[in-house]
Amino acid sequence: MSKVIFITGGSSGIGKAMGDFLTDKGFVVYGTSRNPDRLSEDFKFELVKMDVCNADSVSAAISEVIQKENRLDVIINNAGVGITGPIEETPDTEIHKAFDTNVYGPIRVIKAALPQMRSQGKGLIINITSIAGYMGLPYRGIYSATKSALEITTEAIRMETKQFGIEITNVAPGDFVTNIAAGRYHAPELEHSPYRKDYGATLKMMNEHVDAGEDPVQMAETIYRIINTPKPKVRYKVGAFLQKFSIVLKRVLPQRMYERMLMNHYKLK
Repeated sequence: MSKVIFITGGSSGIGKAMGDFLTDKGFVVYGTSRNPDRLSEDFKFELVKMDVCNADSVSAAISEVIQKENRLDVIINNAGVGITGPIEETPDTEIHKAFDTNVYGPIRVIKAALPQMRSQGKGLIINITSIAGYMGLPYRGIYSATKSALEITTEAIRMETKQFGIEITNVAPGDFVTNIAAGRYHAPELEHSPYRKDYGATLKMMNEHVDAGEDPVQMAETIYRIINTPKPKVRYKVGAFLQKFSIVLKRVLPQRMYERMLMNHYKLK
C-alpha cells in the first residue's frame, strides 16, 4: 500500500519539489495551499485548502485527507515565511505572524495528525527548519528564532510520541533556489534609520545567496531517504558544505570569535 504523505506549503518552492518527487516515487501525495483555486499551473498531486495559522482550517484539511485515504503516514511541515529587518524596527505584528506560521503552525498540524497516527500505531512527521535556526543571524534574527524554536519543539515531542510508534525529525535546509525572497517580509529600509546601510547591504547579500542556492530536488531526495529509514535521526542538514560547516564551527570556536566571523561575513563593524 502506497504511503499517504501530507505536505504543508506544497504549492511552490521546496514543497512543490518534494511533492513532485514523491509522487513520481509512487506515494499518494497531498499538498496544501491557502488558495489552491488561484493557482493556474498543473500539479502532479492534489492540493488541499489550508491555512496553518487557523486551527479549524488545519483540522479540516487533515480530516479531509483521512476520510479519502483512511490513513495518514507522513506529515511534512514545510509551510513557512521569511522575515528580515533590524529587530528594533520590525513591527510586532510581523514578528507575531512569523511565529504563528513557522512555530505555532507546525504544532497545530502535529496536534491534528497525532490521533490518526496513534490509532495506526505508526507515523512519521518531518519538520522543515533551517540552518539559520542554529545561529542568530543579523537582520534575520526573528526568522532564526522561529526555526530554532521548531527545532527544540521537535526534540521534545519526538520523545513524547515514541511510545506510539511515531517518529519525528527535523530537516534543516540551507539556501535553495526558491521564491522565498519574493514572499519574505522585509522591514522597510527607513531613510533615517541607524541600520539603513548595514541592513540594505545584508538584505542584498541574502537575496544573492538564495539566487545562487542549491537545487530543491536535493531536499526531496533527502526526504525520500528519511521516509525509507526505519529509525530517523533527530535532525538532518541539507545544503552547501560551508553552510553546514558553519554549525560545526559554532560548536568548536570561542563564542566571540564565532560572532566576529559572522560579522565579517556580513561586512558588519
